[in-house]
Amino acid sequence: MFLAVSDTIIVASALFASRRVFGYLYSNEKEVVDYVTTMAPLLCLSIIMDSLQGVLSGVSRGCGWQNVGAYINLGAFYLCGIPVAAFLGFWLNLKGMGLWIGIQIGAFTQTVLFSIVTSCTNWEKQARMARDRIFEGHDSGLM
Repeated sequence: MFLAVSDTIIVASALFASRRVFGYLYSNEKEVVDYVTTMAPLLCLSIIMDSLQGVLSGVSRGCGWQNVGAYINLGAFYLCGIPVAAFLGFWLNLKGMGLWIGIQIGAFTQTVLFSIVTSCTNWEKQARMARDRIFEGHDSGLM
């Protein structure tokens, strides 16, 4: 988690600090550069959420709870993120920013749910199960 947070801080900070010039990588048109400048904070938030959920979903997969991860992903995005994105983007006419905000709300929901699953995990039991899997079929004097 430390590496993910460190990497995220560096990348998001660099992107945020260079948000006014980042658009020139794509176009010289002022309108495009201004739009990229406006969207850069959302991109930074996206990087942060993606990094955190990547680590937390890895914990869920490592525990063998792929089904829990699937339910969290479906719920976070299909029940929360996409409806909010559609509402903000199309009905409130926020366009691309509204769509991105909605998806970030889904990503935030996903991260919160994965955090709850991770914090409610019985790590003693998981360590015992992992040890049993490692030594399964081996006659070892360690146990």
